[in-house]
Amino acid sequence: MIHVHDIFVCKPGNASKLAKMFKEAMEGNKELVHIMTDLTGQYNRVIMVSQYDNLGAFEQSFEKYMQNSEEMKRMQEKMQGYQDMFLTGSREIYRVW
Repeated sequence: MIHVHDIFVCKPGNASKLAKMFKEAMEGNKELVHIMTDLTGQYNRVIMVSQYDNLGAFEQSFEKYMQNSEEMKRMQEKMQGYQDMFLTGSREIYRVW
């Protein structure tokens, strides 16, 4: 089992807005486990946690996002302007034991 953490460090005042945007845009995404905001530690972070059976399944999910399907067009519409809400980001991939 693989857990992927996509971490976004937001501009002040934008973390909850970005989390809500992700939640609405990713509705129905079977890989998405959680969308989290920080309570302690580094401020203004949004973390999306996704779960996959293996790294191959993670790679296959990227192929879906590269397609110009109606589903992806709807998601892109919902995500318009998200790049303006964060400063930087990173991805962490973990094996669950």
